[in-house]
Amino acid sequence: MKDFAPASERNKGPILQVLREILRRGDLVLEVGSGTGQHASYFCSQFPHVRWQPTDLPGRLDSIRAFQHEGALPNLLEPLDLDLLRGDAPIGFANAVVCINTVHIVSWKGVENLFSLANRVLPSGGLIYLYGPYRYADRDLEPSNARFHQSLMARDPDSGIRSFEAVDALAQRQGLTLEQDRPMPANNRSIWWRKS
Repeated sequence: MKDFAPASERNKGPILQVLREILRRGDLVLEVGSGTGQHASYFCSQFPHVRWQPTDLPGRLDSIRAFQHEGALPNLLEPLDLDLLRGDAPIGFANAVVCINTVHIVSWKGVENLFSLANRVLPSGGLIYLYGPYRYADRDLEPSNARFHQSLMARDPDSGIRSFEAVDALAQRQGLTLEQDRPMPANNRSIWWRKS
């Protein structure tokens, strides 16, 4: 039942280095769009004192469960159904929201609902962390990301690499303040905001 994403295997190490800086002992992390479950399992093995709540669409939960059962990690919680287009929150509180390689896949409505969800579940000082490719108004999109953007749009016109400025404005409207925007391997970014 386990699915495997090569990109998740490649990026887990660089993402871990960032998460080591921003997650704290005792945190409850809500992961939005857990995909295969590789990240959830790996990060739980690296953060034994952080509880990790994976989520995804109903049809995607079996692979997450397979990683959960294989790892037998007590801090990796049972995956929950979360559809960003519905705009609901599967839990009422989290210290951090983590969303990896999802913002360019869902529609803009899904991105709006992601930040609304973060505003609802995060306490003051809580954070939302995003990983993935972004466009910036002051520079051209990297050739590899331009090709990726075209392939996303061909598959689903509502998806595509998002404008950093538009995402940041959306975060600000939800009471979230940009803390850092960091370059990552393969023309990706680690970006996180804190709730005021």
